Amino acid sequence: MGTLRREAPALLLLGALGLAPFIGFGEGYVLTLLARAMILAMAAVSLSFLVGGAGLVSLGHAAMLGFGAYAVVILDDLQVVDALVVLPAAMLAAAGFALATGAVAIRTSGVHFIMITLAFGQMAFFTASSLSGYGGDDGYTLYARSEVAGTRILSDRLGFHYVCLGALTLAWLVCRMLLASRFGRVLRAVRGNPLRAQALGFSPYPYRLVAYVIAGAIAGAAGFLFANATEFVAPAYISWQRSGELLFMVILGGISGLHGALLGALGFVLLEEWLSHQWEHWRIAFGVLLILAVVFMPGGFTGLLARGLRRG
Repeated sequence: MGTLRREAPALLLLGALGLAPFIGFGEGYVLTLLARAMILAMAAVSLSFLVGGAGLVSLGHAAMLGFGAYAVVILDDLQVVDALVVLPAAMLAAAGFALATGAVAIRTSGVHFIMITLAFGQMAFFTASSLSGYGGDDGYTLYARSEVAGTRILSDRLGFHYVCLGALTLAWLVCRMLLASRFGRVLRAVRGNPLRAQALGFSPYPYRLVAYVIAGAIAGAAGFLFANATEFVAPAYISWQRSGELLFMVILGGISGLHGALLGALGFVLLEEWLSHQWEHWRIAFGVLLILAVVFMPGGFTGLLARGLRRG
């Protein structure tokens, strides 16, 4: 009963997203916006898995998203468009980058880890900018969305909505099960006190590295969906600003649970969209609102909901 209560916000949100096309949100533009929110929520869940589960605050997580997206670009240029090939390639590319960079970054901690992930992310950004064969700074436009076993389900707005919802739900379930497993308990022990965990016989390094690679693979899958959603990929996907946005989604939602990433990503995207239609200089108001949210909601949306339930 306690577990169901804790996960109720995530289950309600996922259920609402499933019903959205049938309760007045079935217009093309709205479905496109919700798809974008779900894809970013998927990347935010993988980052929340690192931050809340392993205590690894990465400022280069968008590089994993970008590696997944550029895997789609490279295979599209080679005329390989079947998602059954492209999606695993995107996940492997992002996981490989996570393994290569994590092997170095995870030897550090705290601010040093943040800075080294930022440096690796910027290296990926400038590498993508130099790929003139794939558009360079101007980006690359896909010929078409990926096929799924010869079908065009990703080209249908409603079909793509449910593909994104299914991918987000699966990513959330996988991360939740991992955190609830023995592996997750060791991760939390390492996050709380690495020296004590090591004294008990658990070396922090391999556990953190595996968690980093898993998060990278999930972000790579989000990159695959993001490339198909926009049908365009640019180095901006890998910039540190995108990494900062993902991290802020996690903080805005609350790092106490994975459902915080879902709430934070949806709130971030919808607030950004609403403000951009209200004022030409909406980024000023957006920044002020985000600062106020951090000051007055230290536990994020999750903490706000918990306080409301306690009062109720």
